[in-house]
Amino acid sequence: MCNRNIYERYEFRSIKQEEADQAVAIEHTCFPPNEACSEQHMKARIAKAPELFLVAVDKETGRLAGLLNGLSTEEEAFRDDYFTDENLYNPDGKNVMLLGLDVLPEYRKQGLARELVTQYASRERKNGRCTLVLTCLEHRVEMYERMGFVNRGMADSTWGGEAWHEMSLKIE
Repeated sequence: MCNRNIYERYEFRSIKQEEADQAVAIEHTCFPPNEACSEQHMKARIAKAPELFLVAVDKETGRLAGLLNGLSTEEEAFRDDYFTDENLYNPDGKNVMLLGLDVLPEYRKQGLARELVTQYASRERKNGRCTLVLTCLEHRVEMYERMGFVNRGMADSTWGGEAWHEMSLKIE
């Protein structure tokens, strides 16, 4: 379903290197310190795989309102190393481990997160990917299920000292 208001208000595209500081700031706004990606790792990920970042740019301000990012791989199960080791990136990988869906508070409850996921899935399908995989906390499971993700159960993840669910979305 096309949400014309979203397309009128936002530009969707890959991240630019000069937007790395904005991406870091958004990450640190959207996630608590124990879960947020560090500045070092976020910037390394942007440098290594900018094409696996999808950003929503507020056309009025020119600033990032939200982003979704990941790393492609041949692996099928999520592991915490993806958060900290951009060298696990395989440009030809058939799966994408999603590492962060971030929408600034003032842009929430407008369908932006859903649109980022929808556009990301469509783009990566065209790039020959098969599956998107993510981890989320219990209170986010239902949200991702509404987006089409399937709950695989508890993840083999202890990122930030939390218990995570692993979820996947077939996009092939």
